[in-house]
Amino acid sequence: MLVMHKASIAIVLALSGALAGGVHAQIYPPGGINNQPVIPFPTAPPAPPPPPIVVPQVPQMNSPPPFALQNTRPGIVTQDTPPAPVLRRERRPSFSDRVARCLDDGAAWGMNPNQRAAYLRQCANQ
Repeated sequence: MLVMHKASIAIVLALSGALAGGVHAQIYPPGGINNQPVIPFPTAPPAPPPPPIVVPQVPQMNSPPPFALQNTRPGIVTQDTPPAPVLRRERRPSFSDRVARCLDDGAAWGMNPNQRAAYLRQCANQ
């Protein structure tokens, strides 16, 4: 029994040494513990330059734009003559448009239905 006990202890010691060597090789990298590569942290790109500050040109109250540039951009005041008016007569609104406008006007003025009817006949036929 003593021989079996010594043999089992020897087997256990041999296996533990073999296993410890394998485990030991897996834990530590080659070259030792302090020989691990250092991965640097990524750095942020440099900040973009700030946009340039430009002072806008303030339009003056006494310098309206010339007539040719009135709807495009401000300009320097020059003594232009206004454009010749177009002598085209405006189209007259249709009868139904005139009736609707006259009814609205009469209601806005607070007329009763009889007054509105008289006003409508006079207003729409002008």
